[in-house]
Amino acid sequence: MRSLAGFLILMALSLGPTAPAQVSPSAIDALFSKFESERDPGCAVLVIQDGKAIFRKGYGVADLRTHEKIGPETNFRLASVTKQFTAMAVMLLVHDGKLRYEERLTDIFPGFPASGKGVTVRQMLTHTSGLIDYEDIMAKHYPGVADEKIPQIKDAGVLDLLKQQASTRFAPGTRWEYSNSGYVLLAMVVEKRSGMRFGDFLRDRIFKPVGMTNTIAYEKGKNEVTHRAYGHTLGAGGWRETDQSSTSATLGDGGVYSSLEDLEKWDRALADHTLLSAKEMEPALTSATEANGAPLRKLDGSLAPLYGFGWFVDSYLGHRRYWHYGETVGFRTAIERFPDDRLTVIVLANRAEAEAPAMAESVADLYFGKR
Repeated sequence: MRSLAGFLILMALSLGPTAPAQVSPSAIDALFSKFESERDPGCAVLVIQDGKAIFRKGYGVADLRTHEKIGPETNFRLASVTKQFTAMAVMLLVHDGKLRYEERLTDIFPGFPASGKGVTVRQMLTHTSGLIDYEDIMAKHYPGVADEKIPQIKDAGVLDLLKQQASTRFAPGTRWEYSNSGYVLLAMVVEKRSGMRFGDFLRDRIFKPVGMTNTIAYEKGKNEVTHRAYGHTLGAGGWRETDQSSTSATLGDGGVYSSLEDLEKWDRALADHTLLSAKEMEPALTSATEANGAPLRKLDGSLAPLYGFGWFVDSYLGHRRYWHYGETVGFRTAIERFPDDRLTVIVLANRAEAEAPAMAESVADLYFGKR
């Protein structure tokens, strides 16, 4: 006869992951009490469980000049959380038959030097291209120059910088190194193959179909961010607005603004496979490896993080997780999706010292019974 212990183990396995705990709003409020101020920038927090927003709240103000409070409609610069939208745009073009993941950089940009001959679209998506990060190139071009005195660079300027590089950081596909350059170029790939401006493609193929009516790829002088949060940094003299930097005008790596309201719709679209089928999404949610299937390593020899297309793909406290963070002057953002638990936590902050990923994890801890 099967033992009771064995029976219980089989039952647990058949039932799958334990349902997340019920958490009171006050428990989440307690985690963000330092941001509850009408005089300081703050953050917005969203928790989605079983496809429904069960917590949605803003703390602090979006703009210190007007003291407009942060709410679910407040639009924050997403920084690198943008990369999942750029990746989705690329995947939609693959779906359309207008692009292939194994196409090379030199196939798409014929004037690109030989250094791009081995770089594929897939490698740019997974940060395995070896392309030098344009921010590092700019730092060498402007040594010791304050950021506010450096002209803003745009996507075409990044392409020009990369064309001047004689080589990549490593042979494409052999190592992993986070590179904003790849995602800037991917936005330009979208433009080349779609015949549309990148922001228009995002609007027509992603934002409109899922109802994200207030989300945009921001381009100064061409469109406006409604209910805009401005970025800030705390210094000895108090808060200083640090909303834009020399690298804030590029699009594919960090140029999207969005809100809790719209990101709730994005999360639902991902869960329901509104834009692409589950099969088509598999490459985005599968970590890159070496050609022989071995785990990727960084240049220093350490193991690389598990990364798909615009998503880190790992586990947290034993729970499968798809996530990304964003970090730019004055903003910190994070989205953490736990698909087996049907739980998503999003934190958007307009203050530079906020640790958005850690804050999102602290909320997840409550639901996983770790606090």
